[in-house]
Amino acid sequence: MGYDLDFSVVLSGRYLEMLLSGLATTMLLFVSGWFLGLAIALVLTLIRATPFKPLQWLVAAYVEYHRNVPLLVQLFVWYFGMPQLLPLSVNRFLNQHNAELGFAVIAVSCFMAAYMSEDFRSGLRAVPKAQREAARAMGFSFLQTMRWILIPQAWRIALPALVNQTLHMFKGTSLAGIIGVVELTDVARQIEDNTFRVFEAFGVVTAIYLICTLTLMLGGAALSRRFQLRT
Repeated sequence: MGYDLDFSVVLSGRYLEMLLSGLATTMLLFVSGWFLGLAIALVLTLIRATPFKPLQWLVAAYVEYHRNVPLLVQLFVWYFGMPQLLPLSVNRFLNQHNAELGFAVIAVSCFMAAYMSEDFRSGLRAVPKAQREAARAMGFSFLQTMRWILIPQAWRIALPALVNQTLHMFKGTSLAGIIGVVELTDVARQIEDNTFRVFEAFGVVTAIYLICTLTLMLGGAALSRRFQLRT
């Protein structure tokens, strides 16, 4: 006898609730990690643009570490390694407040910040140096120059690359299940274990990922058209 597909098993009852809960966790991890990663990336970009070599070297070391060590390893470092450095009382508090998700957000955001900062840095390099010199001649400080003149242009130039990084980050959230985060991929594995409906469980999750990533791609393309620099 052949295999009879039956998506109703996966898309009803408690399994549907599990899928929705997993999707909510995935989106929470993605959105939190994206905003935190963007904030870290902007700070790294500003530090890298300063004339202080030691600070530049520190940021360069941060970027190289996060770009050359797999995200999976970094998740292990944060979840299994970092608690060893914290007091027992702190570990107890974290374990009572969803430590898995918290460490996953930190790991993903730090990982993506390294890539985003390099995209911002490339965008800054594409802005003519004359604009920086003109701003300083007009009395703008370093931070004012970055905030009002350079960063607004740099992020527009870097926007297509940032959209790609956003897509990679969204797909990378699936690794968080390795450390116990009950996100979408982990839910699919649980449903498959309970129902033996491998194709249905992972087929539905695949469709959800496709819908989300295509939505991000379309949104990114619209933003790129809206904010592209006019020449």
